[in-house]
Amino acid sequence: MEARARPGRGTRRTRGLDLALVAALPGLLYLVAFVLVPLAVVAAYSMMTAAPDGSIRPALTLANYARALDPVYLAVLGRSLALAALTTLLCLAAAYPAAWAVRGASPRWRGPLLALVVIPSWMNLLVKNYAWIVLLRRNGVVNALLAGLGVIDEPLPLLFNTGAVLVGLVHSYLPFMVLPLYASLERLDWSLVEAARDLGAGSWQTFRRVVLPQTAGGAVAGATLVFIPALGAFVTPDLLGGARTLMVGTLIENQVLQVRDWPFAAALAVLLGALVLAVAAVYRRFAAVPGQERLL
Repeated sequence: MEARARPGRGTRRTRGLDLALVAALPGLLYLVAFVLVPLAVVAAYSMMTAAPDGSIRPALTLANYARALDPVYLAVLGRSLALAALTTLLCLAAAYPAAWAVRGASPRWRGPLLALVVIPSWMNLLVKNYAWIVLLRRNGVVNALLAGLGVIDEPLPLLFNTGAVLVGLVHSYLPFMVLPLYASLERLDWSLVEAARDLGAGSWQTFRRVVLPQTAGGAVAGATLVFIPALGAFVTPDLLGGARTLMVGTLIENQVLQVRDWPFAAALAVLLGALVLAVAAVYRRFAAVPGQERLL
């Protein structure tokens, strides 16, 4: 009886690749239909021309990109970058103590404390921003409290400025910084922290030389998760900042809904997307920390 030939290693490898492609096909189709195709449509719109009546002429042009590089719009982009960077720094400064406190709590309390961090991010963004309006307006809770304590005689201008936008952005994106830092603290080698304390290192030295290097991956991941959405935010700057704090996301919204210049809005969106991709590339270049896994 003739022996049946066993499939070779190359055959098994090919069959495994075929199964992997079949398993990945639904995800690939989803990405093509809901990511690549919309991006291609936006890129196509960015090279068209808007007519005075709001219609779009299919004449290919790069004038929208040249207009987007005007100093007026570059100033808006620079303000957006500055606010996103400052939001990231404030979230980082607030997230380290919060993540440290959650990690230092007893195991039975860590779950509820993490829930308190995560649950506010489930709330609708409009609800959170209107809550800040109630707190910060001239006759709001903060001014009424300060006046009741005798600290101020006249209401403070707490709303419709850069400070109000920063408060809203930090409140919205702080959980995205706390969770990666908490994950890094969970993997931290606490024996090194104890050794540093035994050798006489103070709290700041221990944090700077032991904790920070081991949690740098979580900090970079959290900074990316905060910086990218803060850069394109439009609801918070629109409600809390008004016309005085125009960001690029608000500018795109105005061009689409009010001016009805879709090609110019598409050009701004493409430039913003390119900037986001550049930030992601920088993250991939510098996020690798020895002894830690990448979090994104």
